[in-house]
Amino acid sequence: MSATTPESRAASAGRPGIDPRGPRFSAAITSVLLLAVVVLGVGGLDVAALVLLVILAALFAWGAIAGVARHPFGLLYRALVRPRLAPPAELEDPRPPTFAQLVGLVVTATGVVLGMLGVAAAVPIAAAAAFFAAFLNAAFGYCLGCQLYLLLVRARVIRAA
Repeated sequence: MSATTPESRAASAGRPGIDPRGPRFSAAITSVLLLAVVVLGVGGLDVAALVLLVILAALFAWGAIAGVARHPFGLLYRALVRPRLAPPAELEDPRPPTFAQLVGLVVTATGVVLGMLGVAAAVPIAAAAAFFAAFLNAAFGYCLGCQLYLLLVRARVIRAA
């Protein structure tokens, strides 16, 4: 008999889902790294802050393109944290958190581009904006990007698949 996860059971039932604790775990790691960018950028270590923001932008791109289930922090959660927890009460649609990764990419990439153009203050400002959103998700389970996704779907600006 093969072991099944809630994701595989949901997918086999025609409704894909993710453990909602995974994106919160990812947001916690991301918020710590973004706070480091803010501290480095404000502290005058502009190059180190920019490099770390480039890495974070790449991670956001990974999540936006491959989806949150294949994001490195999501894989880390599933391998190390989830086996020690009870199964989730319910699964979450992966589209809003994936869209939130796209929003994070836009914010951090804007900081990277402006930072490379010589606007040093853009790096910690972009990191602070992204930190705010990541911290809200990690600490309170409130995903700003997810809410933006739902708002855009309701306004019919984007279609829910």
